[in-house]
Amino acid sequence: TAPTPSEGSVSREELEQRLEATRQELREDIRAQTATQAVANNDWQEEWTEEKRKLELFTLDGYLRVRPTLFYKFDLGKPALPSGTPLGRQLWTRSPRSATEQTQAGANMRFRLDPSFNVSEDVRIKAQVDALDNILLGSNPDSAYSGDGRNNFTLFSENQSPSNSAVSAFKDTVHVRRAYGEVTTPVGILRFGRMGSHWGLGMLRNDGNCLDCDYGDTVDRIQFVTEPFAGWYVTPMLDFNSEGLSTEKANALGEPVDLTQSDDAHSLVLAIARRDTDQQQKAKLENNQGVLNYGLYFTYRTQRYATTTETGVAFDDANPSIPVNTTAPAFVPRGGTLYIPDLWFKYAEKSFRVEAEFAAQLGNIDGRALTANDPTTQSLRVAQFGGVLQTEFHVIPEKLHLGVEVGFASGDKAPGFGNYPGRQGTGSDGNTAPGDVEGRQYSCDNGGCSDNAIRNFRFNRDYRVDLILWRSILNGVTDAFYVKPGLKYSIAEGFDVFGSVIYSQAFYAESTPSYTSKALGLEADIGARYITEDGFVAGIDYGILFPLDGLKDTGLPGQELSTAHAIRGTLAIRF
Repeated sequence: TAPTPSEGSVSREELEQRLEATRQELREDIRAQTATQAVANNDWQEEWTEEKRKLELFTLDGYLRVRPTLFYKFDLGKPALPSGTPLGRQLWTRSPRSATEQTQAGANMRFRLDPSFNVSEDVRIKAQVDALDNILLGSNPDSAYSGDGRNNFTLFSENQSPSNSAVSAFKDTVHVRRAYGEVTTPVGILRFGRMGSHWGLGMLRNDGNCLDCDYGDTVDRIQFVTEPFAGWYVTPMLDFNSEGLSTEKANALGEPVDLTQSDDAHSLVLAIARRDTDQQQKAKLENNQGVLNYGLYFTYRTQRYATTTETGVAFDDANPSIPVNTTAPAFVPRGGTLYIPDLWFKYAEKSFRVEAEFAAQLGNIDGRALTANDPTTQSLRVAQFGGVLQTEFHVIPEKLHLGVEVGFASGDKAPGFGNYPGRQGTGSDGNTAPGDVEGRQYSCDNGGCSDNAIRNFRFNRDYRVDLILWRSILNGVTDAFYVKPGLKYSIAEGFDVFGSVIYSQAFYAESTPSYTSKALGLEADIGARYITEDGFVAGIDYGILFPLDGLKDTGLPGQELSTAHAIRGTLAIRF
């Protein structure tokens, strides 16, 4: 029997409702898959991956932060070094006014924007723009750079001028850090452009997207994220680490051209991860199920030549007696190859979490010369290892958390830590010598190499371990290990207090300023944080470092070191 008009009308309405419900379900599936694939694409510490993708044409995330700081006795009470001492010997930048001035205080800020232009549900353009990035408050008074003569005393300054690179500051007021496209296809997600790079705990690769980060790894990359099996993600990537000589500076052709492929440094990267989405992890934990995630991030990087600029003297044909300074590109044989495996593992239950990351950098450099005029042809070996293990136990759910973290970064007996191998050591030919804090971790001269291996693994500088020793004074974990027990207690919703104790020790006494002791320091850090649902963040941290014998100067075993203190504040708004 044919349906009556009313029955047909009802059926059409039901059909439209079902179709709309199906469309909405498909949209939700696409959003969830996109978020999961973004997670597998090494961005899972960004908070926006926890939310469903918005469908507005333009969305904007970011934060404004202001960080007051006070450092006291970061030179550890050591006597000032003579003028002209190489940087490799210096532990901390002192006050230029007086060697006895031991307090350094101020405040800095950053305004970060993370816009997303959603061309469609499947096509997006993302960017990251920093304004007033880590600008020291009060660092651009109008009297310091004004040419109108209105104020000749900084005391009368009432205005802060915008920052202009090489004019009134070391960097511009606004700079674009990242910009890349993202396209969702039926078989995966394509990304291309300049983007952040993050993996695992952020020990080696850290995108710097945390509120208290200062650096962040940014790569020029083309990548494709696929999910061949449910929960498994495979991501091949091509990184453009360095293109060497190009026409970009001259801009003679409008479109810059890479003049030669011989000086390029490129990386072939493959990431394979088994990972649950944040929603899946939450559901499993609420149902008292375990969460097991793990993955491998493998990099193969090569470079045949390095490009330098050599200076010389030429003579003009019209005035042969007048010398003219010239510059010309030069190519230094490098023959470098690196293999970088990075393993990540995480297992969590409702009452605890165990997470670890282990990485190695292995390879060789056939030619160590830094300039074309350097006659040396010695080769170097690279063998570095590092790892972190984090444990967290929920003693009182939602209230008291206890945990222990252990980390290590390989090293050797070469003097200095090696976080800044470009700093000149006090030994001959720029090599490090006993007592140096920094410098290169191999020892070579024109006669050969007594140490041709680079073994010091370096943690990413945005991987925070403490407030003083590794974060500020040494600027990154290397050539040492540390043990860090800690706790966090939630006083009320959004209000937490926390504390930790960090013991740090070098693997080799020869790496330390003392050259005789491995013990570096014992640091205690405490803090409190208040976070509201509408994005306001306020925090205060205090740290005290008790330096141990390893930080004493070589040849002065009886030297008394001063205790260092740090106070760091945070005021921020996230959106």
